[in-house]
Amino acid sequence: MIDRTLYTGLIRLHILHHAAEEPIFGQAMIDELSRHGYRLSAGTIYPILHGMESQGYLRSRVTLSGGRSRRLYRATPAGRRALVEARKKVKELFGEMFEHD
Repeated sequence: MIDRTLYTGLIRLHILHHAAEEPIFGQAMIDELSRHGYRLSAGTIYPILHGMESQGYLRSRVTLSGGRSRRLYRATPAGRRALVEARKKVKELFGEMFEHD
């Protein structure tokens, strides 16, 4: 049994990584994360996105695409700074975790 709470920080960092590269939307992140073995529903991803936006890491805007509205998220300057710091910490932590492999 996999403890989902163990991976929520990694999921948030993955989202922030992609949002720093280009605009993202919920379903695209569900698809992207599923490529890495994470099974997330809309009921999981959208609260994460909204929470990251309220924390100031993401900013969203609604666009019209094919007659439907879609909320696109981008990393904010604060989100980009947080990602730089997180990368340093993840690199150090993962280096320690895998130094004996």
